[in-house]
Amino acid sequence: MKTTLQPADWPRPRGYANGVAAQGRQVFVAGMIGWNAAQAFESDDLVDQVRQALRNVRAVLDEAGAGPQHIVRMTWYLVDRADYLARNREIGAAYREVMGAHYEIAMSAVEVRGLMEARAKVEIEVTAVVPQAL
Repeated sequence: MKTTLQPADWPRPRGYANGVAAQGRQVFVAGMIGWNAAQAFESDDLVDQVRQALRNVRAVLDEAGAGPQHIVRMTWYLVDRADYLARNREIGAAYREVMGAHYEIAMSAVEVRGLMEARAKVEIEVTAVVPQAL
């Protein structure tokens, strides 16, 4: 079970939550980048890499018996803030395509100088909480 934390006098954020409280089995997904299962980049385009990184997140969640509905926290590391902001609508469409309409997630996005894989444009970390069976 998870509950969105929204202070009454704060404006509601668009596309994420200010905070989330959850109970259950915790699943931690390491930073996923935009390469495929063979660790090969198919594109240097940011939106393509976001889509693939999210697919990689889904694959790890699947291994834990979890899904996007269980995500409570995401952190995005991006090498180009301007590209991210300029392509926000495309990134949102890629997110919905892979993750569905799951936005009640505490999210952070950080611009970094570089990632460990030189071709990577984005790295996404996730924490999920799967409710315990009753």
